Amino acid sequence: MPSCRLCIHGHFYQPSRVNPFTGKTPPEPDAAPYDNWNERITAECYAPNAEAGNFEGISFNLGGTLAFWLDENAHDTYERIIAAERRNWEADGVGNGLAQPVHHTILPLARRRDKYCQVRWGIASFEHRFGHRPEGMWLPEMAVDYETLEVLVSEGIRLTILSGEQVRGVLGAGPGPYRVPLPNGKEIVVFLRDADLSNALSFGMPDLAHLESWLEEHIDWRCRLGGLQLVATDGETFGHHHSQGVEVLSHILQAGPSHGYELTTLGGYLQKHPPRIDIEIVENTTWSCPHGLDRWVIGCDCTPGDSRWKAALRRALDNLACDLDWIYMQEAQQAGVEPWSLRDDYIALDLGQTDAHTLFAEHDLGHLSSERAQRLLWLLEAQFYRQRMYTSCTFFFDSLDRREPRYAIANSVQAMALTRYATGSDLSNAFRRDLKIAVSENTSQTGADILDQMLEQAKF
Repeated sequence: MPSCRLCIHGHFYQPSRVNPFTGKTPPEPDAAPYDNWNERITAECYAPNAEAGNFEGISFNLGGTLAFWLDENAHDTYERIIAAERRNWEADGVGNGLAQPVHHTILPLARRRDKYCQVRWGIASFEHRFGHRPEGMWLPEMAVDYETLEVLVSEGIRLTILSGEQVRGVLGAGPGPYRVPLPNGKEIVVFLRDADLSNALSFGMPDLAHLESWLEEHIDWRCRLGGLQLVATDGETFGHHHSQGVEVLSHILQAGPSHGYELTTLGGYLQKHPPRIDIEIVENTTWSCPHGLDRWVIGCDCTPGDSRWKAALRRALDNLACDLDWIYMQEAQQAGVEPWSLRDDYIALDLGQTDAHTLFAEHDLGHLSSERAQRLLWLLEAQFYRQRMYTSCTFFFDSLDRREPRYAIANSVQAMALTRYATGSDLSNAFRRDLKIAVSENTSQTGADILDQMLEQAKF
């Protein structure tokens, strides 16, 4: 039996592309011949990988916003992915799926209570879809700090994945697992992806004719060392970024006997190989950018041009979030309920697991008048869109004119509109003032200009 175990982890995620004013995904012409990018990537990646059975042989996380879209729009593919994870769970007592914070927020940049919200919503989404609690959680962009890890552990998450450059210590166990002692006295298990191997597959994927020689060059010598070999990459690598990716992945999953490895999953490997080495993390680092968290705050050299719009947009979103939080907190406290635990439980309403009457009853709010209950419900919904403003894609790319910042502003508008319905408070003037500072280098359009377009569209 091979002493080498190979784990391929796919990070499958798309942000919500839904227009918050209509509840529908608008046409995206650059996704032609499909109506939008979700449809195109499903056809190129998610559906063929599911049909090939590849989800059963890998480790993966399926982002909550993508899972929702697949469930609604490509249900057969969705069901195949769920069934693949369930078969692993039933066979081994541990699944091959990891959870993910629902809105792919850069957690080290979030307040502690928002970290809890995103982690709890991610766990609830996973449990709702896969039928059991997750053992691990994928961190968006692998962005990490100690507070984030403490939140994971406090919510029952046992493991996560980082990249080797994000840790310090003697890495004698290769990809791991390792223990990371936390400031609060607890610990979490961390696996380390092999960045060189992962990048060789992600950016230098061979065609099928040369795959055997690629495996000999990149896998065989590693496997002679024994232990675990861990590839972690975007799941869209397999079929969307590389048209041959589905077939390449299928072959790798079947080629173990010829190349000295046996497939494993993170949870399955951890069952038999508990961590014995302690390491430290390098806080505020990611897998996708060498400049810490700058890409999502002030910009960095990874994106060309003038990135000052990022800092201005983040400041505007942060100021709006503070205003939204204050109004919601005041209303919740007047109703006699702890605001943040109620918000954490709101995900059950979004998942269709409960209704507002039951949610409020569970928080001893059955005494509220219908008018007050509606106000609180609107403010809870506003909090949902306020969370969605911070998807990492908002700040990842180079231009304020792209669709990702526009979606963030659209979700901001929806949060403001719901708050105005509930309380009469108009937060748009202060938000517009802040957005004027965010300027596109390409068009000289400001965030305020985009906001006004959104307000007109929403008839706010």
